[in-house]
Amino acid sequence: MTAIDVSGLTKAYDGFVANDDLTFSVETGEVFGYLGPNGAGKTTTIRTLLGFQSPTAGSATLLGHDVCDPRALREAKARIGYLPGELAFDSTATGEEFLDYQAALKGDSRREELLELFTPPLEKRIREYSTGNKQMLGIVQAFMHDPDLLIMDEPTSGLDPLKQAAFNSFLREERDAGKTVFFSSHILGEVRRICDRVGVIREGRLVTVEDVDTLLERGGKRVHLHTAEPLDEADLALDGVVAFERVGREAQFTFAGDYTELVTALSEHTIVDIDVEEPPIEEVFMHFYGETETETETETDAATEPTVDDRLASDDERVSNDDQQADDGEEHADV
Repeated sequence: MTAIDVSGLTKAYDGFVANDDLTFSVETGEVFGYLGPNGAGKTTTIRTLLGFQSPTAGSATLLGHDVCDPRALREAKARIGYLPGELAFDSTATGEEFLDYQAALKGDSRREELLELFTPPLEKRIREYSTGNKQMLGIVQAFMHDPDLLIMDEPTSGLDPLKQAAFNSFLREERDAGKTVFFSSHILGEVRRICDRVGVIREGRLVTVEDVDTLLERGGKRVHLHTAEPLDEADLALDGVVAFERVGREAQFTFAGDYTELVTALSEHTIVDIDVEEPPIEEVFMHFYGETETETETETDAATEPTVDDRLASDDERVSNDDQQADDGEEHADV
């Protein structure tokens, strides 16, 4: 049985299609990254899967339960951990009081284990927390009842690099233990480190679903060069060089070809400095997923308008953990 199965899922708001005919599945025991730029429709998908809103068309199941059937969804939620993209707490409560409340709703068999890895200051009131501490508190509440399926919206947002590394390692261990993880992200490097497969969404449409190695081969690396003499694009006439730009003796480009060939070509020039990093995710979409000039102009025109996900964040996406989990608590009581 697949952990998540989505078929033709569509969500429209006042004629604007935020999710358009999405079809994909997440296998039991895999880490599935849902990748796209901010405003692409990732949060809309997650909210629909969790029953916070009804789809306009199509269907989906979580752990074999129909998300449009309230009773079936209650049964599924007892086995699901959820980390929203925007955490909202009762700021007057301490971290410990918040976790005690969550424990009363859904259990906390793994609470102490998690608090050894993620270390929010439980004795302090949440209003005194940094963004990173709030995120760690949210992570603990999502995992502490030992769910079978984890659904998370931008889970490493606000974490410092060490905690991000710890979280990524933890997710791999959870997958190896048979857990299923579905999380959204706009960070390509995050996907590289922990995902088995990736779904790419842009402007509400699913562009591709593929294994992470294929995505990364296509995405390549962003290369920035400082050379002793100006470098022209003709000096790097290689397959895989995309978006070459030069200003004086500095050049940059995205490279998705054979790195041995690139090193050989660069060895013919005097390199003063070189920097290689993940390309911005927008570049991956633009150069490797067929973005057209028309689409680019549309996105530019819409840049000053709030996205669907922005509107949700300022409206009912800002559902507090307390409200959400209280709902879960009622559902658990009904099961």
